[in-house]
Amino acid sequence: MSETFHAFSVSPVPPPGPDTAPPELFRGIYGMPMFVTVPTHDLEASKAFWVDGLGFFDLYSVPGQVVHLRRWAFQDVLLVPGERPEQASASSVSFSCVLNQIEDIVTACEEQRPGSTTGPRQMPWGSVEVEVTTPENARVVMTAARPYDPESPEARFLRESGIEGPDTPGA
Repeated sequence: MSETFHAFSVSPVPPPGPDTAPPELFRGIYGMPMFVTVPTHDLEASKAFWVDGLGFFDLYSVPGQVVHLRRWAFQDVLLVPGERPEQASASSVSFSCVLNQIEDIVTACEEQRPGSTTGPRQMPWGSVEVEVTTPENARVVMTAARPYDPESPEARFLRESGIEGPDTPGA
């Protein structure tokens, strides 16, 4: 029998809310369960965009070889030398943030690279998302959960999809 637990007990992502503070940037070392590798022709310019636009920090760098970026725990990106694709990938990578960070991310990314953002937009599964095309033509989605309202259209969408929300009897 598997144990049932509150999902936020194993995640650095805080429960959603309009005034929710983001967790601290995580500077510890751990075995990375997942990371993204992004090739770039200009490590320093890419690092500046990810740091100043998307809110990452430089955890570790080897000049000319790799820049290890991080935001929260388990949000790791490795920038490595490589060629920039001509078009943005059909694939994307998503990173959690909190609601009150979305507009700041849009503003910071647009200051760094005008035209790099699409959105923000409310999604039917209860999040607000902004898509960012980085200087490397990577598609990054910054996603923030909205508070769950069992009477909302999003809650109905989830129920119709077979997902019971946290305030639904029997969930």
